[in-house]
Amino acid sequence: MSSNTQSASPDFEKALAVGRPPNIVRLFPHSRALIVSGKVIDRALMAKGKAMTIAANGRNHFVIRGALRAAAKANAAIILEIAKSEGGGSAYCAVNFWNLARQVDAICNELGITVPVAVHADHYGIKGEKDVEAAKVEIPSMFDAGITSIAIDASHLPDDQNLLASINLSPLVPPWAGYETEVGEIKGKEGLSTVDEALFLVRGLNAHGIFPDWIALNNGTTHGIEASDSGIQVPLTAQIHEALVPYKVSGAQHGTSGNSSERLRRIARETRTTKANVATALQMITWGVKVNEFGNAMLDENGDFVKVSGEGVSDGLWEEMVAYARAQGLKAGDYKKLNLPFENRLHGQPAEVRERMVEGVEAFVYDLLVNVFNARDTAPLAVEAILKAGSYDLGPKAGRIEDPAEWTEEKIREKAASLDVDKGPGGDFDD
Repeated sequence: MSSNTQSASPDFEKALAVGRPPNIVRLFPHSRALIVSGKVIDRALMAKGKAMTIAANGRNHFVIRGALRAAAKANAAIILEIAKSEGGGSAYCAVNFWNLARQVDAICNELGITVPVAVHADHYGIKGEKDVEAAKVEIPSMFDAGITSIAIDASHLPDDQNLLASINLSPLVPPWAGYETEVGEIKGKEGLSTVDEALFLVRGLNAHGIFPDWIALNNGTTHGIEASDSGIQVPLTAQIHEALVPYKVSGAQHGTSGNSSERLRRIARETRTTKANVATALQMITWGVKVNEFGNAMLDENGDFVKVSGEGVSDGLWEEMVAYARAQGLKAGDYKKLNLPFENRLHGQPAEVRERMVEGVEAFVYDLLVNVFNARDTAPLAVEAILKAGSYDLGPKAGRIEDPAEWTEEKIREKAASLDVDKGPGGDFDD
C-alpha cells in the first residue's frame, strides 16, 4: 500500500520531531510513526467540528492493521485501544495494554502510515480498594509500554467512590496524556446517566485540578452484541454535554456497534462526541461473520452466527472455533473468549486469508470514518494542533472553576448522598 502523502510534508516532519510523547520516544527512538497523546486526537476532531473518530478495539492484529489502513486512506486521526477485560491482567485477547503500542508502531512503519494515532487504555476498571492499590503499580507500567491515553473507569462504584477513586489515581496519569472519565456503568436502557450525576463527577474533578478530555456515559447503549434497537439516546447525550460546556469535556461514545449509521451521524452532529468505540463488530468482521448495517453480528434461526464463505477466517478454522465454543459452553456473547486460544491459529492461515481479514476491517472502518463519523482529513488538523503547541503536551482544555474547599472528601460524600440517580440492575457489564 502506498504511504500517506503527508509523510513528505515539512509539517509532518516537524510534528514527528516534537509531537511524540516521552514514553514513545524512549520506546521507539528511530520510528516514523506519529503516535501521539489522546489530547491531540480530541483537538483534531473538535477543530473539524461535528465529527468523531473511531476508537478501534484491537482485539487481534488484523483489526489493528485494518483500522490503521483505513485511517491512512481517509487521512484521519485515529485511536487504537484495548480495554482492561480484553487486554488487562485477566485478558481474553493476546493484544494487551503492554503490546498494543508496539503493534501500532510496527504496522505504521511497515506500511508508511503517517496519520496521528493515539494508543488508549480503555475501561481501566476500578471496582474497589483492591483495584485502586493494584492500579498504582499497573498504570505506570502501561505508560512505560507506550499507552498515550487512558480511561479511569470507576463507574461501577457509587458516585462518591467513583470521584474519590479518580482523584486518588489521577497522579499516575502523565499530564500530557489523554484522560477519559466515566459516569454510569454501560448497561443499555437501564441506569441511564443524568445531568446531575455527570456534573457531580466533572465538577469534583475540576476542583482537584483534573480536566478530563472525554466523559463516557450510560446513554442507552451496551457493550458486545446489541439485543435490542433502543441504542444511544441522542437527546440525553446532547443535554449532558451541553451542561458540561464550561468544563470543555468532549464525549466518548461506548458501544457504538448495534446503532444505525443515521443514529451515529446524529451523535456526531448533535453532541460534543469526538471518540466512538467500536469493538465487537471489528472482531466479527475479521472472523468472517456476517454483520448488518449496524455492525451487529447476524444469527440464524438456531441462534448461531452466520459465517460468510470466502470472507474472514477459512471455513475450516471457523468450524473449529465453533466446535471449541460449544465444548466450552460459550454462548454468542461469549465468543469474544475465542480470541486468546485461537490467536496463533489466526496468524497461521494462508496469506490470502489473512489479507481478506484485514481488508474487511479496512472497508468497514473507512466507511465509518468518511461516511458516518465525518472524520476525513482530520490528520492534518492533529498535526496543526501539535505545531501550534510546539510540543507533545497540548495542556488542558479547561481551567479550575470549582472551589477545592467545597470538594473535600466529606463534602463529596454529602453531595453524592443528595443525588437522585438510578444505577440500574447489578451484574457483569464489562466489555
